[in-house]
Order: sequence, then structure tokens, then C-alpha cells
Amino acid sequence: MKFAVVLVALLGIVAASHSPQNQRVASSMYQSQYQIPGVYQKQNPYIQQNVGQSSYQQQNSYSQQNTVQNQQNSAYNVMNKQRTQNMVYGTQRNQNSRHADKDFLAKQKFLFEIVYRVEDPLMFEEWIQLAQTATFNPSEYIQYDYYMQKFQQAYKAGALLPQGEFFGALVKTHNKQLIGLFNFFYFAKNFETFQNNVAWARVHVNEHMFIYALNLAVIHRQDLQGMILPSIYEIFPQYFFNSKFVYQAEKFDYDVWSKLVMYEKQYKDVLYAPYFTQQQQQQQFNQQQQQQQQVNQVNKNFYFYTKDFKTWQWWKLMGLGENWYSEDRFMLRDNIQQYNQDPKYVEAMQDVQMFWMPVDYTRDIDIFNQESVLSYFTEDLDWNAYWYYYNLDYAFFLDGKTFGLNKDRRGENYLYTVRQILARYYQERLSHGLGDIPQVSVNDEYEAGYDPQLIYHNGVGYSYRKNYYEIQSYNNHELLNKINNFFTRLDEVISTGYYKTQDGTFIDLRKPQAIEFIGNIMQGNVDVYDQYFFRQWNMFTHMYLADVEPQDNEVYPNIFVNYETMMRDPLFYSVYKKIADVYFHFQYYIKPYTQQELLFPGVTIKNVQVTDLVTYFDLVDFDVTNLLNDKMTFVDGQFVWDKTLLARQARLNHKPFALEITIESDKPQPVVIRTFLGPKYDEFGRTISIMENQQNFIELDQFMHTLTAGVNTVKRNSQDFYLTIDDRTTYTELYKQVMLALEDKFQFPLDISEPHCGFPDRLMLPHGWAKGMPMQLFVFVSPFTASYQPYSTYDTTYSCGIGSGVRYVDQKPFGYPFDRIVDELEFFVPNMYLKDVQIYHIDVFNKYNNQPNRQFGQFDYNYYN
Repeated sequence: MKFAVVLVALLGIVAASHSPQNQRVASSMYQSQYQIPGVYQKQNPYIQQNVGQSSYQQQNSYSQQNTVQNQQNSAYNVMNKQRTQNMVYGTQRNQNSRHADKDFLAKQKFLFEIVYRVEDPLMFEEWIQLAQTATFNPSEYIQYDYYMQKFQQAYKAGALLPQGEFFGALVKTHNKQLIGLFNFFYFAKNFETFQNNVAWARVHVNEHMFIYALNLAVIHRQDLQGMILPSIYEIFPQYFFNSKFVYQAEKFDYDVWSKLVMYEKQYKDVLYAPYFTQQQQQQQFNQQQQQQQQVNQVNKNFYFYTKDFKTWQWWKLMGLGENWYSEDRFMLRDNIQQYNQDPKYVEAMQDVQMFWMPVDYTRDIDIFNQESVLSYFTEDLDWNAYWYYYNLDYAFFLDGKTFGLNKDRRGENYLYTVRQILARYYQERLSHGLGDIPQVSVNDEYEAGYDPQLIYHNGVGYSYRKNYYEIQSYNNHELLNKINNFFTRLDEVISTGYYKTQDGTFIDLRKPQAIEFIGNIMQGNVDVYDQYFFRQWNMFTHMYLADVEPQDNEVYPNIFVNYETMMRDPLFYSVYKKIADVYFHFQYYIKPYTQQELLFPGVTIKNVQVTDLVTYFDLVDFDVTNLLNDKMTFVDGQFVWDKTLLARQARLNHKPFALEITIESDKPQPVVIRTFLGPKYDEFGRTISIMENQQNFIELDQFMHTLTAGVNTVKRNSQDFYLTIDDRTTYTELYKQVMLALEDKFQFPLDISEPHCGFPDRLMLPHGWAKGMPMQLFVFVSPFTASYQPYSTYDTTYSCGIGSGVRYVDQKPFGYPFDRIVDELEFFVPNMYLKDVQIYHIDVFNKYNNQPNRQFGQFDYNYYN
């Protein structure tokens, strides 16, 4: 039955993609808006476009006159992804942002250079001098704790994890050393001690442990607020790209490349010649005769192109191979236009030679299964980096009191984040006709195998799992027993309704606030009351899945012991579904909200309008320069960044969209507006009730708004959404601009790059269908009752406010009002609105199947046109 549903859905997509209407859609929708020819810029969703008219557009389209007026009156005017008034987890970025002084720039330069090619020996003489000795004097630190002592002892005994060995943040022995190293960074009394320790660790400590500790320090040290490191996928590209690409990048040699590229065109002329029949030659010749006054010979650059491709193998349709190509124009990025129009940016980048290679996602015919179709999503760089940075912000070994994490309700937030990840993954599954996330049990085989096709920098490949894997037949049974005992005891505790700690304290688990206690248990963080039983279950689970023994120090590479790689595997979602099950078990005993609790007297949502929700695959460049192995260039002791390697990959994205919410209020008052997106039907086409479906809604946005008496029209652009971030500025660009600023040729803004602490904007919407995937938009208005002023205790120009306690709009439970089990007889009130919407997917590469590619054999910058 499931296969039949998938087949019907796929046939519908294929038929729709070849329809004349959708061919026009693909053509008109992606017309270039950049000043630089041939590059697609997202268009203003408030301006009506000729895009496959949906029923909403036909009946409820905005007039351009109203659009202009709305733009003038809107408090959130962020057209074309400009850096104006964009709120991201309380990080407001605008054109009047603060700029870095020379002291800040010198520190930022140090951070950028210390992580450059971090797996190679340090080549910056200035920092080599700093790296001679570590500072182990306790007087240089705010505190000198147990972990710091153990780290010092391990170093003196030569027992630290060696450089070049695989590091796992969730390997017990590695984590102990990691905490010690981080504490040496974090508790240093001044920047000079911190800098000395960082330089020393860069030379003497395992590279991946070093980066993990340094990232933690940059996020949590107060004197480093506003400073940034490159994205984790730029520091360690091998965690995110397949081994084939990594090998090619590490072997890149400009002299060899410059010779090979000379013969590429001649090679293609011979390669594709057999497919270029005499009839095709004559046909093309006749067409050219009509277009030109004189044609001396047939143009034989019309190459044969294949049609049996996957969406993300776009390069085949352009006649390209998985080789290096020179980029003579610009990097491909969602927000690149705002840089290319800046002459200072052009100046900074003009001496950099850029080379790009197309990159595929996992493609394994030996371990192929139905989950493989989602590899573009589960292996997405920003999707995995989001989980990595979340677990840096709220690392389980950081205590809530010292770092302020208890102010942010870390336990509740952890459960909320896990539920949101599972809901977003489920929506992507529905886009491909797949159903519920599979359950995992030690007593049954797990159907979906997975081979990450990753390789560690020491040359060792990552372990893989075959299809129909028998979990109980492998790995450490002692760890498995501990994990099973944990869930058994937790089930008893929740069912009983209270928990008695070791010191005799009783915790009432029938109060909604007790979710913080449950969340701390599920994360296994240090704020758990009973640290002797609950603390390490989460770590043990990952170690068990990775086949790591508790006392192992040398570990075979496995994706489950590092946050930046674990979400690639479908097994991750099945395992973490058990965490969500614990949440709903707890909520089962909590009384559902009544109408009186949800009702907002005097406030009614009259209508909600939404512009078209459209997804597509765009192409983007990721900076992988850290994989280079060639000789570094220094002039007068100053490093010259003259080459950049880019991985060019297709990724899921969506067009900006806009909401128009009509709200009637009986008086002026501040409110909080929340919007959610959830499925309407399951994989079999059956309508899902709100009670069954509440776990599948993802929160898109939450924001404050002041209503006036009467009818209010609230407009919200998807680019304003509070929870999301855009593409981050690349490593190359950031370094070049720091150096330009040090020469007083550029003002380096503190908000120059996107913050690390938001969800990727482009992954907000699931893939969708060519004919439209039915979904539901849920809007809820509640009174603003917070006892604090949001974002008031930290500088929103550059800080995420981790540990501030005021980084959220209000103090309502995370996911409110879906945080409790829904009673449909009590749930619906006038200040809620449920809107049917559809998500359309446009195949931007479909045109290559219907018309000749005149640029075949070279990159087509007009692929959106």
C-alpha cells in the first residue's frame, strides 16, 4: 500500500514538472534580479509575480498600491535580504551597527589564523612563539578545578589523545580531556592567558578536541562576545563532504590543474562526438543559418547530455564532471548580492583565485533503502551545523549556575529542540511519501542501513551499518543494560508522579514546571539532581551505537559520537524519537489547556493570508580552503590568502513568503503572535487530527506586536522570522575583510556574519510537491505577560544572549500552545486560526530536459532563467 502511494505521488510530480504551466513557472519565477547578470536573487513576496497562480493568488492577491503603503508602515522592512531590522534569536542587525576597533580586529585575526588548516603544523611565526609553553599556574585562573588538574597530569604523563587520532565529543575518555582543555580557555583571567593557552593547544593538543574547546570558549567567554570563528564545516569540511571530494581537495595543485584544464574542451569534443548525429548537425546548422548571416561550420559544442540524474547531480546537465573549475565571477550564496555591490568587498577579494568542484550527497548502491532519498536533507551542512552549535550553546557538561544556562530553561529547551527536529524531519519524509519515523528496538532489526562515506583526516574511513541491522547482536551489552535500566526507571518515576533525590528532596512531576527536570535528565546534563544515576545515559547511548567501550581512548571513526555528524544517519531520528516519547509520557499526566486558559478575551483572528510557499534547489558554494595542502605564501611575515577552494552543491531552499494576519482587538494592548506549520494528511492521504498531529508542527516564528483598538492588519515577511538565520559569510571573505580593516580601508561591523544560534531559513519549508503539498498554518495570539523586557541584558548587535534568561519573547512554555496534550473539545478559541496552505516545488533544472544547453561543457550562470 505504501509503495503504491509513493508511486502515485512520484507520477504526479513527473507529470506536473513536464506540464506547460510549470515550464512557464520555472522560466518566469527565477528571472535574475541581481545587478550581476545571470544570478538569481530572491524576489519580494509582497510584489505579485507571474508564478503558477494558486487559488490564493487568484482570489486574494495584494495590489501593488497596498504593497507600497504596507512597506512604508511596516516595522519590519527587510526586502531582498538586506541586513536591516532582522531579528534572529534576539540578534538585531542593521546598517548602523557598531564597528570593530583595532584591538578587536587583532584578536579576531588571531582566531582566524590559529584555525587555518588546523590539521597541518602551525605556520604563523607570531603564534608559534606564543605556543612554546602552557600556563598551568593556578593563580592565572578564576578557578583551577578537578578537570584542569587531570588535564595537566595527562599532558605531563603523555596520556592526552594524540594529534591525528579520531576525537569524539561523546566518548567518555575524550570528553573528560575536553572539559579540562575548555576550562583552561574559559577560566583564564585575561585575554593574554587565554591567547597563550590557545596557541599552545593548537600545537600540542588533538586538533578536533582543540576546535571543540575553542568554539565553546568563543561562545561563552564574555571578553570574546562579538568575535567569531569560521563555520564548523569550513574548519573541518571532512565532517560534511564525502571522501571522494575530500581526496580531490587535498590533492589540489594549481600547476597540475592549469595544465589539465587546457585539454578539457578537446576531451569533451571527442567524448560526446558519437552522440552528435549527422541529422542533429544538419538541424542545428539550419537553425544557425536563420539566426546568423554567415556560418562557416557546424558548431560541435552541442554535447549530448544525460537525463538519468538525481536532483543534486546538476553538473551532469551542464556537461561538467567532478573536477576543479576556476571561478572568475563570484561565489554562489543566497545573500552574495549585498557584498558584490560593495566596492570594498570587491577590493578585498580581487586577488583571490577561486576554484570550485561539484559535490554530491551520499549515493551508495550497496546500502540503498527508502531513507536514501532524504540524503539531501539529512546531510545538509546547515542542518547538521545547527545541531552542533545548539550543543555548544547548551553543552551537557556546562553547569547552569556558572554559565547561566538554567536561566534559559535549558532542560525544557532541549526537549523542545529535539521535538522540532523530529517534526521537521517527519515533514520532509511526507514530501516523499514516507510515513512515521521508524521505531528502534534492540529486539528487532533496524531496516535502514547507512554508509556516511566520510573519511577522517588520518585516512581512516567511518564505520557503516548494513540494512536490517540487528542491534542486540553487536556492541557492548553492559552499556545496553544501563540504557534499558535508565528507561525502565524513568518510566516508573514519571508514572509514580514524584522523584526522591539522594538528599531526600521530593520533586513533584505533576506540575508543568517539572518538565525542566525531565529535560535535564534526557540531555544528561550536570544540572540533573541525581548525578549518580541519570547523568551519563545520553553519552552511553551514543557510545553504544558507535561500538565504543567506556575506557576506550583510541576509537574507530563513527558519526554517532560527534554532534556535527550524527544527524546524517536515519537511526538518529529513531533513537531521539524515544526522547520525544518520554516528553509525551510526562505530558500525559498534565492537564490539557482549557478554553479559559487559551482564550484571549477581546481578541479575534479574522483572517490569515499567505503568499505562495515555493521550494526549489539552488546552488551554493561552501568554503573548503582548509583542505588545501599546498605551500602557504608569506610576504614580509604576513600571510597572503591567494587561493580559495569551494564545494558547489545543490541544496533545498525556498522563496521568501509573506503573511497577512487580520486581528480584531477591543483595546490597545501588546501581544505575542506565534505561527506554526504542520501536515494536513498522513502518508496515506488521511486527515490527521490536531491531537494526533500536534507533535508534527514546527514553530516558524514568534514576535511581539502592539494591537490598536479595532481591526489590525499585521504583515510579516519570512525574512523577519525570529528563529532563523541566513547564509553565513565565508572564511575567506571574513579574513580578507579583517585584514582590510586593519589597514584602515574597511569598517568591520560586529554583525558582519550571521549568528551561529538560529535555524537555517532556507530549511524552514519541506520539499513539497510540484502540484502542491497540503499543509496547515496555525496562528495563535496571546497576551504579552513576560516579567522582563526581551533582549534587554545583552548587546543584540552581535550576541545570542546565551545564559541571559531574556533571549525569548516571553516566558510561555516552549512550543506553546502545543506543549501539552491537545483536548480538541477545549482547544479551539477565537484567537487561533488554522489555514490550509500548499507547498509547491519547482524543478529549476527541468529545462535541460526540454531544450538544448547552449553552454554545455561550462557552468551555466543562467540556470534560474
